[in-house]
Amino acid sequence: MLLTTDTTTVHTAPAQAMPWQRARELAHGAPLPLAARTVPLAAATGLTLADALRTHHPLPAFDTAAMDGYAVAGQGPWRIRGTVRAGTAWDGPVAPGEAVEISTGAPVPAGACAVLPLELAGGGDGWVSGPAQAPGEHIRRAGEDAPVGTCLAPAGTRVGPALLGLAASCGYDVLRVRPRPRVGILVTGDELDRDGMPGPGRIRDALGPLLPPLVTALGGAAVGVQHVPDRPAVLLAEAVHGLRDTEVVVVTGSTSVGTTDQLRQLLGDADARMSVDTVACRPGHPQLLAGLGSGRWVVGLPGNPYAALVAAHTLLAPLLAGLSGRSLPPLPQVPVRGDVRPVPGVARLVPVAWDGSGARVVGGHRAAFLRGAAVGDALAVITEGWADGNPAPLLLLAG
Repeated sequence: MLLTTDTTTVHTAPAQAMPWQRARELAHGAPLPLAARTVPLAAATGLTLADALRTHHPLPAFDTAAMDGYAVAGQGPWRIRGTVRAGTAWDGPVAPGEAVEISTGAPVPAGACAVLPLELAGGGDGWVSGPAQAPGEHIRRAGEDAPVGTCLAPAGTRVGPALLGLAASCGYDVLRVRPRPRVGILVTGDELDRDGMPGPGRIRDALGPLLPPLVTALGGAAVGVQHVPDRPAVLLAEAVHGLRDTEVVVVTGSTSVGTTDQLRQLLGDADARMSVDTVACRPGHPQLLAGLGSGRWVVGLPGNPYAALVAAHTLLAPLLAGLSGRSLPPLPQVPVRGDVRPVPGVARLVPVAWDGSGARVVGGHRAAFLRGAAVGDALAVITEGWADGNPAPLLLLAG
């Protein structure tokens, strides 16, 4: 069954699988970034800069002592004129043959040519002596770190602790940022138990616990997990359309073409715009991304836990980056060692752990088994032509 929209055709059966890298790029480029807002520094952690962070004054703002000691002028020995500490200033210049005792971070008096470190200084009775210092030695000059107007962090940078400290040092009290996209999570399946040991013929839900912290690590804000039975089919549609206060709805399971898989039919009935409909990767092949209009998106993940994790890093991670105004990060390539058989035309994503200057494949990565991902550091993207020890792109595991 096909349903036609303005820009594309929505399939209720999977289309030809899209190359993995192309799917990742389309997921990133599909959304417009969320509208920016201004927040206090303390509320900006984990959000994304909407504007570049620039200096409003030079850094440092004045010539600063880089060590405890004496700010000296001319040749020694030097007569000590007084003391200047951090947070205070010396009134007037220092003449040749004079010195001012100084603390690290204190303003260097005008006329001083260097700072003589305390451990090199000697003397007494109001005088100090020591080896000659090169002009400018142990002085951090005004603006040497960053002149006025320097771009310290571009728009699209995620705000972390170091950036907060940097912004504060530049005099910022607020930042213009893009918020975390809100993500609703729907876990489908009649066979799932949510606690304890599963009963006969049943399995324990792994994705309900896995997805909210993964969404947070990827830069989104999980607004809750709902468990939706496979029957009647109307329940999934009601749950998807009921999450109106979210930018993204993640649906696990229901992405294939079995009799209990409802998502494609639901999207067709809603005239959704399909951006990605199945991906040429293992595991995680039956994944999808569709736009519902009004800036809302549906990400369909397979029901098997490891396959869902792979699909989340393939589509959900770049979608959240695009909504947040972040760039799609390039994938580092390192030598990967292990017993993996490449498949023509398919990207195999296998968990790896750091091993010196490269990475090694971690066992336990069937579609329903999370052991490898639980102890690994990244997913290696193994494509046709790769051989044991060759470089492969790494998708770093969020968490």
